[in-house]
Amino acid sequence: MKGKVAVITGATSGFGKGTAEVLAARGVKVVISGRRKEPGENLVADIRAKGGEAMFTYADVNDEASVKALVNRAVEKYGRLDLAVNNAGISTEGAKIAESETARFQEMIQTNVLGVYFGMKYQIQQMLKNGGGSIVNLASIAGLNGIPYTGAYCATKHAVVGLTKAGALDYATQGIRINAVAPGAAKTDIIVKAITQGVYDEPSIAAMHPMARMGLPHEIVNGIVWLLSDEASFVTGHVLNVDGGFQAK
Repeated sequence: MKGKVAVITGATSGFGKGTAEVLAARGVKVVISGRRKEPGENLVADIRAKGGEAMFTYADVNDEASVKALVNRAVEKYGRLDLAVNNAGISTEGAKIAESETARFQEMIQTNVLGVYFGMKYQIQQMLKNGGGSIVNLASIAGLNGIPYTGAYCATKHAVVGLTKAGALDYATQGIRINAVAPGAAKTDIIVKAITQGVYDEPSIAAMHPMARMGLPHEIVNGIVWLLSDEASFVTGHVLNVDGGFQAK
């Protein structure tokens, strides 16, 4: 992977941050994007201190022009685009469908669906100029199942799976692989904070998974990096479950 160029959305925390760190350690030039400048710049500084190459670019996946500009900046800086991770996403409500708020569903559609669509659209355009590339979208166990109180979120992540599979078929003969990772519940900083504040109950979340525990961020990152790499060169249109056996139930 050394010398390749990657763009990661939502890269200032969680899986996006972890992916940026691993890719940079493998010699990838990483374009970190998000809406929070300070943690983005801090991550760039950490990567550079370890001998890696990275830059931070503000980008809001809700805005098509912002996503297009992100890809353009990556190419202006590094000359090409080889890898992309569409990681930015939100979950803003837990409610039964009849009790849910339409505005919150629309927010999730904008970020989780259109944000991935915008990313793929402009990433693919550039990768076609390069002669190929690899894209990984962040889906979820909620993108392959129905989960109570998450109807809106489930719908958006099912859409991510659909975009992934259709895109993979569209470009299967043009050197572009498009896959997705479907994580189970993992101990990202945001989730750990919510558990500490009593918003979530860790034993209950762990019990959802046959392995009887939550995932660790690096376990999901390892799946993302593998799909991006040439080790997965014959893999496209695949949704990799990194979920402690959730899908096997």
